Amino acid sequence: MKIFCVGRNYAEHAKELQNEIPSSPVIFMKPHTALLSDGKDFYYPNFTNDLHYECEIVLRICKNGKAISEKFASTYYDAITLGIDFTARDLQQHQKEKGLPWEIAKAFDHSAVIGNWKTISNEEKAKPLLFKLDKNGETVQNGNTADLMYSFEKIIAYISSFFTLNMGDIIFTGTPQGVGPVKIGDQLSATLFDEELLNFSIK
Repeated sequence: MKIFCVGRNYAEHAKELQNEIPSSPVIFMKPHTALLSDGKDFYYPNFTNDLHYECEIVLRICKNGKAISEKFASTYYDAITLGIDFTARDLQQHQKEKGLPWEIAKAFDHSAVIGNWKTISNEEKAKPLLFKLDKNGETVQNGNTADLMYSFEKIIAYISSFFTLNMGDIIFTGTPQGVGPVKIGDQLSATLFDEELLNFSIK
């Protein structure tokens, strides 16, 4: 199982971090040890003092494919959920300043939290999806897939031009504006429309 992530896929999020708007999808990966599911607690790592949440829609790949055409890409995922791409922002900034890779800031153990999977129909795939993240009961992020710079189909086609996609792979599709820090004791919950798919604690 591979975990793919898309960076800077909402223009306003790129702007809030003072990043350039990308001319093609920004892709990075996390190892399978990054996955945390089933509402398990997340334990704040001791190597960062500035851990940020980034709430995203996550796709589940349902069949194998390579060099997938964009027009067929929607048939390659069958379920979605909401997830958190945790980022050690202080480590990321340090690595960026030195021109070094920043996997240690993005791909550490349990940095890819996912909620309950929800099957998605062809009709639902064709419509904008609305989601939000609450921290301690207060909404901190609102997302609308109509604002994506690169659609799910474009992402799947692009990733598959470099990597074979296999059944069970997952894709984090990017986060909207509103990212911010968490601390021990925080509770994060995320909903797709009015359905809660993700809820866990920071310990």
